[in-house]
Amino acid sequence: MRLLSMSIAALIAASSISVVTPVLANQDQLAANICNYVVSDDKNRLRKKLKESRVKLRNIYRGVTCNGDSLLRTAMKSNANAVGTFVAKRIPVADLGKAESDGLTITAWADNNGHKDSEITSAIKSRIAGG
Repeated sequence: MRLLSMSIAALIAASSISVVTPVLANQDQLAANICNYVVSDDKNRLRKKLKESRVKLRNIYRGVTCNGDSLLRTAMKSNANAVGTFVAKRIPVADLGKAESDGLTITAWADNNGHKDSEITSAIKSRIAGG
């Protein structure tokens, strides 16, 4: 009897592991697609992918990085103004003011890296100021 309960427990554990793997792969693919759309400044495809995936940008912004950078930093580096302003308008103001992995806020990073006059930085500063 004990052998039967152990084999059922092992079967349950094995089936739960196989279910998680495709979900993680789908999340990785979604993140890769989002990064590609940000780099190519394709706002329409980004919006479509988020809608198809039933995901809100404000819910995933902190968890998605492109080569170690946030979506806004990636947009600034790629001169992707359409996508960058779209992202800046969709994420919570609190996220715009939080320090990122290197300890700098997005506006401080932009100022230090030659992006302080970009459209994206203007949109971010406008949102932070309440506009």
